[in-house]
Amino acid sequence: MPLKKFKDIKHLTNSEIEEKIIKLKKEIFDLKLQQATRQNIKPHLFKHKKHELAQLLTIRKY
Repeated sequence: MPLKKFKDIKHLTNSEIEEKIIKLKKEIFDLKLQQATRQNIKPHLFKHKKHELAQLLTIRKY
């Protein structure tokens, strides 16, 4: 699963960006919870989710 490209999310509207930000923050929290309870997770998902969140937060500023 490759990292998302900036051009793939550049066309989103502000409301879509806000929804995705909230969704990603929840997913990251769920991953941390699963890790804390020693459930089987894929560690690379942290990197992918945080990368996408950073892109969305960057777009939201402009």
